[in-house]
Parts: sequence; C-alpha cells; structure tokens
Amino acid sequence: MRFEGTPDYVATADLKVAVNAAILLRRPLLVKGEPGTGKTVLAQEIATALGAPLIEWNVKSTTKAHQGLYEYDAVARLRDGQLGDERVHDISNYIRKGKLWEAFTSPTLPVLLIDEIDKADIEFPNDLLQELDRMAFHVYETGETIAAQERPVVIITSNNEKELPDAFLRRCFFHYIKFPDRETMQSIIDVHFPGIQKILVNRAMDIFYDIRDVPGLKKKPSTSELLDWLKLLMAEDLPLDTLQSQDSSKAIPPLHGALLKNEQDVMMFERLAFMSRRKG
Repeated sequence: MRFEGTPDYVATADLKVAVNAAILLRRPLLVKGEPGTGKTVLAQEIATALGAPLIEWNVKSTTKAHQGLYEYDAVARLRDGQLGDERVHDISNYIRKGKLWEAFTSPTLPVLLIDEIDKADIEFPNDLLQELDRMAFHVYETGETIAAQERPVVIITSNNEKELPDAFLRRCFFHYIKFPDRETMQSIIDVHFPGIQKILVNRAMDIFYDIRDVPGLKKKPSTSELLDWLKLLMAEDLPLDTLQSQDSSKAIPPLHGALLKNEQDVMMFERLAFMSRRKG
C-alpha cells in the first residue's frame, strides 16, 4: 500500500514520504501543523486512496482514553435488573464499543483517525501507550482480549496546544505540515477552483500572504480560510480593482471576515488603514 495523494488533495513529496513510512512501519503517524493546513482531511484522503474504511475518533477536552476502548454501562444494567429484563444476564449487552475496538475488529484494514489529541488532558496519550503499541486490550467485564489481526493505519493530529509525552512520541512517526508556499497553494486552489481567473488568484494570494506577514497578528489566516475567501470573491463577482492594494497594512481587504477571525486583528487593520489615510 502506497499513498501518492488523490485528485482532491495536494500532498507534498515530504508528506507522501511520511505517510508511506508510517504505513510501512505500521506506527501511528503524528501530524502537526497550523489549524487549517489539512491534517484531518489527510486521514480522509489516505482512506480514499487505500480503499479503506475510515474510523474517526474526535477528541474533546472531556474525552478519556478508555472511551476509545469500551465503556461499561453499569447504570443501565442496574435499571434493567430492577425491571426484570432478561438482558442483564449477558453483561456484553452493556458494553459499548469504542473506536479502537471498531478498528481492531474491522473486517477490512481501516484507517483510524485520532483527531486533535492535544485537546484532552496530558494523561490521555499516556493511557493509550500500551494499546497502540500492542494493538490489543483486555475487557475486564467479559474476560476477553480484543486484538487486531493486522495493525490498522493510525493517523493522529495535534494543533500543538499541549506538549505530548516523550514515551508517546517514541511510538509515532512524526510529520509537521509546513504552511504551503505560493506554488503549492496555487496547486491547492487549482484543485478546488479549476478555471479560476489567474489574475484574481495572484492578487488574492498577494494580499493573503501579506496579511500573514503582518507582525502582531493574533491568528494568521489558514489555507481553508483563503479558499473560503476566494469562493466569496467569485460569488460576489467583485471587480478586480478592489484587490489592487497588495499592502495589507494600508487597507482592509474586502470580505475580510473570511480571513480575519479575531476582533483584535480587525481593529489592528482598521488602525493601520486609518493611519495610512492620514499619511496620504
């Protein structure tokens, strides 16, 4: 199995090397990068390219590691026992399978996405060390062991909100998705908007990269936000003259709400535009 990208996803050469190395080693691929650089979509496209089912585990701040294995609903069993339900005699009726259980027992080799692992508490990755290493875990209530016949392809994403433990990092193949340069960004835009005006794209990218270079910006616009902005520019059919200014410090771009997602950043651009007008 090799990943060479898909028609809908532009994968750089180093990203393809990382994915294929992780597949060969059957180690989890830990992907970091700015939000909006396509980390989650990568897992979806790998599944598409390999013809494999995708199992997604979206981690939240309240997510616990054991939820990925299974959960035992003792309250439901107690309630059913009080009601005289015959189901109480089979404890497996109250075992809720987690995403790792689904991946380990999938009839075909799956791609397992553990998305935004850094959202959970610091013990979360540590609690998964043994299960991800052995690709097996024990169900204490039923006495059975759930083991993967073949190690699934595991993709783990992180936005770097928290540092991950060294013991966890040792078990992963790591790749950092760099922010796309202009050439790569042009390829991404061509995939999403074939036939788009080159002049529009060039001027939009000039403004986009200028905004990203403004010092003190609290949240830099991402790839997905550039794509949203281009979609709006085409839908509104704005004249190209509105994008003439290529200096982000001198004007607020049209439909800037697609690029600037923080009131502090908007206010900073408004001040810069005001100062520019006074100097003019």
